[in-house]
Amino acid sequence: MNRELTSDLVIIGGGIGGCTAALAAAKMGLQVLMTEETAWIGGQLTSQAVPPDEHRWIESFGCTRSYRQFRNRVRDYYRRNFPLSREAAANDRLNPGNGNVSRLCFDPRVGLAVLEEMLAPYIHSGRITVLNHYRITGAETDGDSIRGVTVNHTLTGDKLHLSAPTFIDATECGDVLPLAGVEYVTGAESREETEEPHALAGPAEPQNMQAFTYCYTVEHIEGESHIIDRPRDYAFWRSYQAEFWPEKMLSWTYPQPISLQPVQVTLLPDGSGRFPFFHYRRITDRNNFVPGTFSGDTSLINWPQNDYWLGSIIDVSEEERERHLEAAKQLSLSLLYWMQTEAPRTDGKAGYPGLRLRRDVVGTQDGLAMAPYIRESRRIRSEFTVLEQHIGAEARQGAAAELFADSVGIGAYRIDLHPTTGGNTFLDISSLPFQIPLGSLIPIRVRNLLPACKNIGTTHITNGCYRLHPVEWNIGEAAGYLAAYCKRTGTTPHDVRASAVHLADFQSLLDQEGIERAWPVMSPL
Repeated sequence: MNRELTSDLVIIGGGIGGCTAALAAAKMGLQVLMTEETAWIGGQLTSQAVPPDEHRWIESFGCTRSYRQFRNRVRDYYRRNFPLSREAAANDRLNPGNGNVSRLCFDPRVGLAVLEEMLAPYIHSGRITVLNHYRITGAETDGDSIRGVTVNHTLTGDKLHLSAPTFIDATECGDVLPLAGVEYVTGAESREETEEPHALAGPAEPQNMQAFTYCYTVEHIEGESHIIDRPRDYAFWRSYQAEFWPEKMLSWTYPQPISLQPVQVTLLPDGSGRFPFFHYRRITDRNNFVPGTFSGDTSLINWPQNDYWLGSIIDVSEEERERHLEAAKQLSLSLLYWMQTEAPRTDGKAGYPGLRLRRDVVGTQDGLAMAPYIRESRRIRSEFTVLEQHIGAEARQGAAAELFADSVGIGAYRIDLHPTTGGNTFLDISSLPFQIPLGSLIPIRVRNLLPACKNIGTTHITNGCYRLHPVEWNIGEAAGYLAAYCKRTGTTPHDVRASAVHLADFQSLLDQEGIERAWPVMSPL
């Protein structure tokens, strides 16, 4: 079945950036069509099952007003729907999981519920239409403009043709770009090209990209046994060791991302003084709830030990893409099986059979997240590209991050690159609280396409701090407001950046909508 749908704005991809672009555009009166490949909108927060990676000032400043509303709504959702302990109920900064990675670790189903609540007024009024299970398969262009896209239903095969004056690519891998002939970059640039201190010394490597990860949730119930079937590729992963890894992949030892020195962890607190990895991304701390509410704590497993770097899923054949996706799933399941059956314990035993795979938390039959956690996308060739020289603490030599006159938001995170498909180990270096320049959201040629996530004009290096949850939220919002502003004024994104009057007007709109565009003087991260 083929149908034609027309709207003011078509957003391909329903992750964080897609959702916030839709919210911003609908708030400004646009009719929005948004597609999503999986059953859940929300991307990193939901279908990829990754608690938010945030900077240390997040509770006070350093994000958009709507992102803060999202965080407050998550806490309110727990207060309204869960029997909290007295201490948790009195905590204004409730962290449901008390995970170490974030000041707000929560069940992905809660994140989904909150996002759906935020979208609800616009969905119910018909201003936003969400098309779940649709993946882009084609695009039509006319010169420097996109005229329409074709999307296929991943379960039924039904096709839709979507048209609009403006399109937003909010897919996790920048999937609109090759189909629409938009100029883009992948992988690692060369130092000769970007002059970045930490770029590759040799030629660029387009297929050298950060690892991706299939996350999952486990609950720990001591004394019970929930051992999964032995994964098909367990023998391979049990013996696998990368050249830059201090021991076998399936072990409690890994290279500390900053120092690269071997560090040992444990699963649970055991008196050894080693860091308990289960607490790292714990999303449910049963002590936050009335006794008996939860049988055990639950944690999301997104660790160095299940990062997959043996191949790329971008700009490869569909067969190769599927092969690497399946291999990444096998790695994650193998890590779980190893923890359940063979992982060393300080009490002399082996394995934690009480680790129960919580399929319900991620909404899948195999217990793995609906979509892999993607750290690196295709990136548009943009009017302005953010380089390490603009935001790296070492590169700035004591100065603050570069100030951008066209700032449309801010973010803060270390430059955090995971091991890559090219065989590079971690790169984790200090950065400075940064701005998001409008020029990084504008393709060098195509007039009516905007990026809304990790596909903006960064490099392999600077993607390492522009890829996190609050930043993607901000990028999506800025893209949605820009689409609405262009419709209202009869301009293009290129026109807005090129005109001092339009730029000031657009930035004033962002200010009114609670998008912080500048930092106070800050220290490096």
